[in-house]
Amino acid sequence: MKPYGVAQRSGDRTFQCDVTAVCTMPDGTRAYALLDGVGDTLAVRSWTRIAARRLARAAARHADAEAGLRAEYDHYAAARTVGHDLPCAAAVVAVHVSGGLLSLAWSGDARAYLLLEGLDGPPRQMTEDHNARRVYDGGDRNVITSCLGEVRSDEETERLWSHPDIEYLRGPARPGRLLLASDGAYEPHEDAGHDLAAYLTGDPRTAAERLVDDAVRRAHELNDPYADNATALIARITC
Repeated sequence: MKPYGVAQRSGDRTFQCDVTAVCTMPDGTRAYALLDGVGDTLAVRSWTRIAARRLARAAARHADAEAGLRAEYDHYAAARTVGHDLPCAAAVVAVHVSGGLLSLAWSGDARAYLLLEGLDGPPRQMTEDHNARRVYDGGDRNVITSCLGEVRSDEETERLWSHPDIEYLRGPARPGRLLLASDGAYEPHEDAGHDLAAYLTGDPRTAAERLVDDAVRRAHELNDPYADNATALIARITC
């Protein structure tokens, strides 16, 4: 069984602007990246495809999710400051280092969940959304407050939104299933009160296919204005 699987659905959008990338180093260190592009254009789609590959490679080379995401955040911030108008994307990246370490980093509202082997109940949400709903009661969850492609410093974003541009976690890896998901994949399930643990079993790609298929279906059942791009990456984590 392949240790990870990815599935995507465009929903009602014209273009698929979610992108995933995986990079594995010779020593077995593996980085998983998911970007959710802001907008629905060919330019956004093209940019996120390149940016996701860059992010996965940077995180794998550094063997650390935060170091990889910061390197790419600084790269694109510098490009903006010299006059280039670039797209942006919510980003989440995970790095599993051979020997039992797992790190996560994110900017925006793409999420990471972890379901440990042998535990019942829903998977643990490992990330906190960077959007206006987190910042104040009644805030719009569709207004993201940081993302890859921004130029603000951590301090500036802290002053504006009470969180840094990039947040991260590090710790020992334990056997289980890791899920990276765009908001189009997790929000319909969350809104319907549906437990994502049901999708974190069996073959990772088959599970990811079911998750995104059901996300689009649930979005329509909930009478959302449209079903968003839905993308899920599921990986088996071993020590």
